[in-house]
Amino acid sequence: MVAVPEGSRDVDWLRSALHVAVEIEFSTIPPYLCGWWSIENRKCDAARLIRRIISDEMYHLGIVCNLLVGVGGRPRILESAPVYPGPLPGGVHPGVNVYLSGLTTALVRDVMMAIEAPAAPLTDSSHDPLSIGRFYDELLKAFRTVAPELSADRQLHERIGEDTLRPVKTLADVERSIEIIQDQGEGTSASPADGLGDGHLAHYYAFAEIYHGRRLLEVGGRWQFTGAPVPFPDARPMSMVPAGGWDRPPAGARQLLDDFDHTYTGVLEALDTAWAEGDPRSLRTAVRRMRRLETPAVGLMEMPVPGTKETYGPQFRPRGRPARLHPSGASRPVL
Repeated sequence: MVAVPEGSRDVDWLRSALHVAVEIEFSTIPPYLCGWWSIENRKCDAARLIRRIISDEMYHLGIVCNLLVGVGGRPRILESAPVYPGPLPGGVHPGVNVYLSGLTTALVRDVMMAIEAPAAPLTDSSHDPLSIGRFYDELLKAFRTVAPELSADRQLHERIGEDTLRPVKTLADVERSIEIIQDQGEGTSASPADGLGDGHLAHYYAFAEIYHGRRLLEVGGRWQFTGAPVPFPDARPMSMVPAGGWDRPPAGARQLLDDFDHTYTGVLEALDTAWAEGDPRSLRTAVRRMRRLETPAVGLMEMPVPGTKETYGPQFRPRGRPARLHPSGASRPVL
């Protein structure tokens, strides 16, 4: 969609791009949840950081769902639920393979940090021309050019974690909403903080602290991981979920997988209903059901995969939908 000339981007383009934004934001949650669930001590620094980021991602999902219904669209989260392993939707961060596993340094570096990576990290001169931040830059340019009429009908006003989701009614609201997503994920061009004045690092840098094992400090005008230790936590050894899901799991694991996927399907259905009907109660139902995913997930993470030292884990496969394999690249139109 980024390939579409700016002059040809209309309300339909905005709706399509916003639905990809919904897919992007939702696709981050399952791998982050697996990493968090696998941590044995949930009171450690790493667990607290990941838990906060999961809450932020739910908030971002709410923001883009409000934006989508504001321009006359409708989120279809169940229909477009992500498949793991696979690429991020919309062709953002090409080459990143998002997978599900317990918390390891590889998961932090190759999935968590890779998803949240800004186009030019303050700690690295590398450049990714199709970062999530750039994707939102393109969305904001289209909002300013198209100037669509925004309807508050079916938008939600609800508390999500530390944040409050509010209806988007003006271009200024759109600008602030997109700024929040970008700053919480990537930081600003001058600071790794999330830009909200709450003392939190943006997601990329918070994950980087876990990976490097040190707090990020500004030293001589440069940001370096030279602060207090951030010990890497002990984690349940959940194996990477293979393409197509687990092969012939034993009966006990099969039951837990079915229980998990049944509840997960209910999460997606409740999210769809929330914005189809403008019903905050359905959003609360989705959050309650998401919390119930932890019990079967941890049960799987304590069940060894035969012949290995690793364990099973959730697949995040909606019931009634056959397993799909990503064809080596994009599963959705490239933006």
